[in-house]
Amino acid sequence: MATDPSIYKDKSSWLFKSASSTELKVHVGTFPFTLDKELLASKSAKAAALLKDNPDEGLSCLLHDIPADMEIFQLVARFCHGYEVHMSTDNIIPLICLAFYLGMDENHSTNNLLSKAVTFFEHKVLPSWNQIIKALRVSEKFLQQIMQLGLFEACLQAMIIKALENPKLLGEPIESLGNFGDTEDSDDTYRPNAKRRLFALDWQEDITTFPLQLYEPIIYAMNQHQIPPEYISASIYRYAKKWIFSCNFTGETMSIYKRKSRRNAIETLERLLPQGRELVPCLSLFEMLHSAIDLEACSACRNGFEIRIGKQLDRAKVKDLLILSQGYDAREVQYDVECLRRILKIFYGNYSSSNISGFITVAELLEDFLAEIAGDIHLMKETFISLAEMSSAAALGVQRSSDGIYRAIDIYLDKHTYLTDKEKEEICRVLDFRKMSPEACEHAAKNERLPVRVVVRVLFMAQLQLRDIVFTKELPPPPQQVSDDKLLEKEEEESTVSCREGDEVRIEMEKMSIKVKELEKECNLMKKEITSGQSRPRVSMWTEMKRKFGCMTTMNDFHCQVKKKKKVHPKSGI
Repeated sequence: MATDPSIYKDKSSWLFKSASSTELKVHVGTFPFTLDKELLASKSAKAAALLKDNPDEGLSCLLHDIPADMEIFQLVARFCHGYEVHMSTDNIIPLICLAFYLGMDENHSTNNLLSKAVTFFEHKVLPSWNQIIKALRVSEKFLQQIMQLGLFEACLQAMIIKALENPKLLGEPIESLGNFGDTEDSDDTYRPNAKRRLFALDWQEDITTFPLQLYEPIIYAMNQHQIPPEYISASIYRYAKKWIFSCNFTGETMSIYKRKSRRNAIETLERLLPQGRELVPCLSLFEMLHSAIDLEACSACRNGFEIRIGKQLDRAKVKDLLILSQGYDAREVQYDVECLRRILKIFYGNYSSSNISGFITVAELLEDFLAEIAGDIHLMKETFISLAEMSSAAALGVQRSSDGIYRAIDIYLDKHTYLTDKEKEEICRVLDFRKMSPEACEHAAKNERLPVRVVVRVLFMAQLQLRDIVFTKELPPPPQQVSDDKLLEKEEEESTVSCREGDEVRIEMEKMSIKVKELEKECNLMKKEITSGQSRPRVSMWTEMKRKFGCMTTMNDFHCQVKKKKKVHPKSGI
């Protein structure tokens, strides 16, 4: 039998008590426990069978894989020696696993530990959402056992029932957080009052604290049982924010293991994320896509996020598109042109509304995005042209002017002064001069950053616009039968004013025509100079320098036309 029971109240007593003939030692990890053979065998079917078959061997050799730590095994030892066992939410699942492992069931002994622990689990844990979360949170080391014993399934079913009754147990939808989307239109959005926020009496445990091995089957089951998708989507985004986003910007080099685990996490979250427009704001989806690209997730994962973004691209903002160009290194800037092209293709392929406002919104979005990145001195010419072509294509079917694209081109040329005229002309090819407003044409005509050929084309288009205006004003008004003399007088006055305006337009058009001819003449002169320069041998460095400093008017003037001044000798004696 056991010695003085008081020794079992102290942990140290289990570790240092020497074993007699009726006692045995059991090691749990590196900690030795001294137990009474008869008492242990009376409660544990596994221990009784091992002692019967191996009477001379210690249980440390036979029970080398005990699924518990020192604290949990101490509870079992106390129960075997007849002492009260303190059960709690934090220890109940490991205690059930150990009691099952040792065979401490009713078939071996009445009122055994397993039945007592299961009763506590059913009456104290399962009825409460918070208690379920707390119990599962400490069971990460026993995932395989709780799956086999059905403990996880019992917790899952209880959680589903509670989530169906109150989906807010999963957390507030993203629209209710006040940081995403346009919340002004949603009057029924849940907003806890100041008192509830202060005391948080209804605060709930969050399932996003679970490891992925627990979180994945829970969310999968929630999807299968028709929990409202906006709550599931919000939970998934918060999980990504907690376990993926917060770890990407620490500045530390990510180990291969961490990188692999986060890649697995983002791929899993994409599979779990419900399909549906506007369940997750574009900003959040772009963040998830950015992480998927950086972690080199599978193509199915990246495509899934691109499809979700494409279906609601008209709700995106410039800052959302900028996420794709952000590197985790502050000096790293990358513009994924092909990714944006795929997203645009998805948007136009899935747009089903008869209202073209979505097309107009996306066209404006691309123009603003192009203007935003045009100031980046590291933006390559080819990348800018590709993005400008996409912006121009988006504006084709919505009768939109080219002013936005012109503004972006002007910014790009201002920040990239090293470009040659040929490169500038290549950039300006994406610009549709016919769709430029008169104000934009006037600005372009005076813009020294534009090549001469481009200015000529702008002026030509401006001249055509002026002709159209004059032609429209000179059209005779439709015949009207008016009997009122005052109305006739008013029409005569308006006709006089119209003629005066027409004269002003003609004068302006003549000035514009003169400027166009001057620029055309200058272009022809430049062309002749280039042609004649190519047919002659290369001039010397000295000749070239004289030409650059203004000593020559053309390439054919080989002598500096500067008059020699008479040499004046100073008077003697001065």
